[in-house]
Amino acid sequence: MVIIDLMAATMGVAMGFLAFLVIGGLSGAFAWVFYPGARGAKSKAQKLFMAALIGFLASLASSYVGQFTGLFQSGQMLEWLSAIGASCLAGAVYASLGK
Repeated sequence: MVIIDLMAATMGVAMGFLAFLVIGGLSGAFAWVFYPGARGAKSKAQKLFMAALIGFLASLASSYVGQFTGLFQSGQMLEWLSAIGASCLAGAVYASLGK
């Protein structure tokens, strides 16, 4: 019984990580792609990857900070909304500073 509980907890953490990777990566990349402005001389792939990474880190940080402060628990809708909002905001800030 303990092994099943440990596997379920591990799968929940892994799925949460992948969900934040997808949510943060996509919203950070979309913010970079759709934000208007002049493009720099740096590689497009490098900037796109950096925007996706910043979006992922912002969504992960908003989830952990919200759980730590007691605003929501893991898996609640407010957690997902804060992750999406934080990653979009971080991606937009990165895109505006980078262009």
